[in-house]
Amino acid sequence: MLNLMYITNDPAVARIAEEHGVDRIWVDMEFIGKYARQGGMDTVQLHHTIEDVRTIRAAVSRSEVLVRVNPIHEATADYGDSAWEIPAAVDAGADVVMLPFFKTVDEVRTFLRLVDGRAKTMLLVETPEAAEIIDEILALDGIDEIHIGLNDLSLGCGKKFMFELLTDGTVERLCAKFRAKGIPYGFGGIAALGKGMLPAERVIREHYRLGSTRAILSRSFCNTSIVTDLSQIDQIFRTGMAEIRALEAECAAHAPEDEYYAENRRQVELAVKVIHAGIVEREQYST
Repeated sequence: MLNLMYITNDPAVARIAEEHGVDRIWVDMEFIGKYARQGGMDTVQLHHTIEDVRTIRAAVSRSEVLVRVNPIHEATADYGDSAWEIPAAVDAGADVVMLPFFKTVDEVRTFLRLVDGRAKTMLLVETPEAAEIIDEILALDGIDEIHIGLNDLSLGCGKKFMFELLTDGTVERLCAKFRAKGIPYGFGGIAALGKGMLPAERVIREHYRLGSTRAILSRSFCNTSIVTDLSQIDQIFRTGMAEIRALEAECAAHAPEDEYYAENRRQVELAVKVIHAGIVEREQYST
């Protein structure tokens, strides 16, 4: 089954997610440079804190706590540097620490040194520069997991739609390299079944075809800025997680080379072409 991750700093929501089988509660401390990259996009932009890590650590017992720290950075007048932030996240209870938006081997080496084996390490490959030097990065010791960040990587590659990276070979190429190294990996996020510009069931089947074992439950799976009633949130997780796990059981019954996946791949390629064309048309109309 996919290791599913959900972003929240609300302990009540975290407990609901855990109860219904979410594997990791994600505390998102990344803010440095993020608005400049994604300011015009409908993406999640948070600024969780070390205190949020402690709160979520205390709220859950079975789910792991994943903390996305900031890219490797120096201290400013109002925020500490990576040498402070990363150990602080571990001390506060992070089981997994994620490094986002890196571009060099040295940044990854610094991250691994600062974690110092005290938590699992996850790299978020989301820059063209990182993708270009992935072989050098994979030669380092101490990388426990890797996730491909489709939002920023698609922006960096000049794509109109993040799932174009699924159909142009980028995700497949990277996954093959991770698999050859024996490092668990995942990519992007998934909505509830039947939802998403590219329907979640299509994306989940691609995860299985590509050997991915990690995925983010996207904001559209349960948007707690819109749905605030805990009983409704509970129902969303209860139903949504059961549907995802049922589809996974279906996926597990098929080998990657089966027609089941070949047909899904064709449908993904067709859907991405249609979505891309629609985006281009809207852009032309707006100008």
